Amino acid sequence: QDYTWEEHGFSLINRLYPDVGQLLDEKFQVVYNLTYNTIAMHCGVDTSVLRRAIWNYVHCVFGIRYDDYDYGEVNQLLERNLKIYIKTVACYPERTSKQIYTQFWRHFKHSEKVHINLLLLEARMQAALLYALRAVTRYMT
Repeated sequence: QDYTWEEHGFSLINRLYPDVGQLLDEKFQVVYNLTYNTIAMHCGVDTSVLRRAIWNYVHCVFGIRYDDYDYGEVNQLLERNLKIYIKTVACYPERTSKQIYTQFWRHFKHSEKVHINLLLLEARMQAALLYALRAVTRYMT
């Protein structure tokens, strides 16, 4: 059975710690929706599909998959070096190096790469919360 932040995690954490769910949800939404509508040299670009692919790939790395998402987008939008970087930062942050950082998106601004880091760290946090809150839910029932 699916256990999502929107349907389950948010309400449980709000029940356990009033207002914390709202604060966390706002934090996730701010990072998820952050965009300058640019990619490298291109302006006026809708980056929502890319941001969603990164978020869902991080969740996928941690074993969370959504039936209503086409994971073909991940393979279309995320080059191999970016996937390696995301998995390294999310799963093995101590192995992150400048070399791995410079190998993905070579023509992109550092601010865009920082945004990738923000996205993947918040998605990782949400994934960890989902596992913990699901365990709490199972314990309570």
